[in-house]
Amino acid sequence: MNYKEHLIAYGKRMLHSGLTVETWGNISVRDPETGLIYLTPSGMPYDSITGEDIVVMRPDGTIAEGFRKPTVEWAMHLGIMNARRDVNAIIHTHPIYSQVFAVLHEDIPPVIDEAAQAMGGSVKTAEYALPGTKELAQNALAALGNGAACLLANHGAVCVGKDANAAFKVCNVLEMTAHIYYMARSIGEPEPVTGRIN
Repeated sequence: MNYKEHLIAYGKRMLHSGLTVETWGNISVRDPETGLIYLTPSGMPYDSITGEDIVVMRPDGTIAEGFRKPTVEWAMHLGIMNARRDVNAIIHTHPIYSQVFAVLHEDIPPVIDEAAQAMGGSVKTAEYALPGTKELAQNALAALGNGAACLLANHGAVCVGKDANAAFKVCNVLEMTAHIYYMARSIGEPEPVTGRIN
């Protein structure tokens, strides 16, 4: 697989799906055979990124390939992947409805079957830390646990999966769940799905 082209395609997909704006958000994918992690560069429009712009890092944080600065959240991506061998893709988004709960510092419960299936239990909100810091990386990992998604307080969302397609599915389900939860709370008290549906 050409991981650079794969990453570029998902960056465009994220942008044009309304899950982020401008150059915000970031994506990483891991080659499970080599352990190398491919990351989007810092501050570049997703529609203009080429293969040469992708940064390839080793699990220890050293750069294996690329001349650009990696995403400012590279420590968060590496921290999650080093802790979760089941995760080979991470997508950090800035979606509107998910961020409503991120700024409230509230978790999002699984109020629809799709959320229970894709994410299991509640999506927790990590404690606030400045973007690009090791503290944010640690807080995100703590909130994520063994789950498929977490919110970053006052910031955005982080979704993970065995590959980019699985992570992107979680992004969409999380935002749909947040939207429905937001609307349901405007007229009543939503009832979460009990138990996990597989």
